[in-house]
Amino acid sequence: MGSAAISKWFLMVMIISLISTVVNVVECSSSTTSTSISNVDIGSSSVGVSSGLTAAQATALFVFGDSLVENGNNNFLNSMAKSNYYPYGVDSNRGRPTGKFSNGNNVIDYLGAWLGIASPPPFADPATTGARILGGVNYASAAAGILDETGQHYGQRYSLSQQVINFETTLSQLRTMMSDPNTLNKYLSKSIAILVFGSNDYINNYLMPAIYPSSFNYNPSQFANLLLNHYARQLVALYSVGLRKFVVAGIGPLGCIPNQLATGQAPPGRCVDYVNQMLGAFNQGLLSLVNIMNNGTHPGSMFVYANSYGAIGDILNNPARYGFKVIDRGCCGIGRNQGQITCMPWTPPCSNRNEYVFWDAFHPTQAVDALLAHRAYAGPPSDCHPINVQQLALINFS
Repeated sequence: MGSAAISKWFLMVMIISLISTVVNVVECSSSTTSTSISNVDIGSSSVGVSSGLTAAQATALFVFGDSLVENGNNNFLNSMAKSNYYPYGVDSNRGRPTGKFSNGNNVIDYLGAWLGIASPPPFADPATTGARILGGVNYASAAAGILDETGQHYGQRYSLSQQVINFETTLSQLRTMMSDPNTLNKYLSKSIAILVFGSNDYINNYLMPAIYPSSFNYNPSQFANLLLNHYARQLVALYSVGLRKFVVAGIGPLGCIPNQLATGQAPPGRCVDYVNQMLGAFNQGLLSLVNIMNNGTHPGSMFVYANSYGAIGDILNNPARYGFKVIDRGCCGIGRNQGQITCMPWTPPCSNRNEYVFWDAFHPTQAVDALLAHRAYAGPPSDCHPINVQQLALINFS
């Protein structure tokens, strides 16, 4: 592989986001998406990490999303967006790559621990069948977006629409395993679907005008509306086949990730202002979408909006409160802010990983993911609207 190809391979881009339904997007004020690393306007929350699995609070976790929540699907695809090499997984239980874009666990591992459910296996693994799917399946794919074309320069990936199709494949297996429709319906009603989408639609689409025409065809508000309408159709599709509990995450402050800081478009100590500002329309629209889905049009269900922008912004605003010292560069990476090229194979990462907010050019460390999981599970309405994941798990729709 030539040096140009290697550079292309490792310029992977992904970070937080989620969900769907037809909605008129309301423009966010710039205060919703502040651009200073030291002044990202958000609330706060207590934090904690589960030490192990508790009694199961849901029957299964079905995970849809991008590299923020992937756990190995792309290892089975013809994709350049993979994390199947050291130093990824350096802090995992086995100390080796797991297919997660992290130094260890990701947010799904921690959230599953709080819920008492083991992190579900990747859909693309041929071994993910039979009894292995009963606790749920992870369909997430690095470089995936809400739009089918997002991330296509990385090769194969499961877009949102393909992930929904893949879920229906799992559902067919479950129907065979649970011959009684009532049993299956009860199982699905007690399961939790987690969706994390949108980051790639910006970083690996809208913000790449040399490859994708979207920024020429749509202004930020129009593009957000396009994403939300596509998202909506797939969310309704998942509801129509029996899922009833949904957690959809907004996009985090992408203008603050090392990859964007490495562009040199922000003064020292600041985030890339225009990138964060354009996310306001999507996040506000997604929150509105959740409210619409909860207004009685989809009976027997609950949709929760996870405020990723707020939670990550709080960490960036108050790093010392959470034990972090480095907030503007990756623990592993090359170039300005260790963000111009992400982790190269066998490149030693920083030794003080728990003090870093960002693991590589695009993704948080497992220490941050532990905090995000707890805020989603037990946080106040400013973290999860209208209820948190713990409260969602307690609802009985059967």
